[in-house]
Amino acid sequence: MRVSAKADYALRALIEIAGRDDDESGARPVSAEELGRAQDIPHGFLQAILADLRRAGVVVSQRGQSGGWRMARPATDVTVADVIRAVDGPLVSVYGLRPEAVTYHDSAEVLQLVWIAARSSLRDVFEKVSIADLAGRTLPPEVEARTKDEDAWVPH
Repeated sequence: MRVSAKADYALRALIEIAGRDDDESGARPVSAEELGRAQDIPHGFLQAILADLRRAGVVVSQRGQSGGWRMARPATDVTVADVIRAVDGPLVSVYGLRPEAVTYHDSAEVLQLVWIAARSSLRDVFEKVSIADLAGRTLPPEVEARTKDEDAWVPH
């Protein structure tokens, strides 16, 4: 799987937004300029990403002097998978189709099962990690365990 710059920037922006949470008054809105500076994200690209996240119901914008962006729902309820889907579409696609919609002939039919298994594997990680986890610099134990495997760090 290739993680797009768009998905990476979106996750980094959301970590910044979620990290501004104030227990007393909720999340303080963060301007796009502040997000861009904090995470070194180009402003024009960030605006497009925030628009995608707003359409997906992940963030909301607040106008005015104390305006900016904040989470539309609790950061615990937004997963890495939600963010990737919001900015890039399905986790796995095969020439633009979801794996279950791909058809092959004869000996290549088994390839569809590989794409289905790959999607399931990605879900095992991406649907378990929330923006709150990332903002808190923690991972669920089952995801963290995957990082303890030395082979996970070796490029193949």
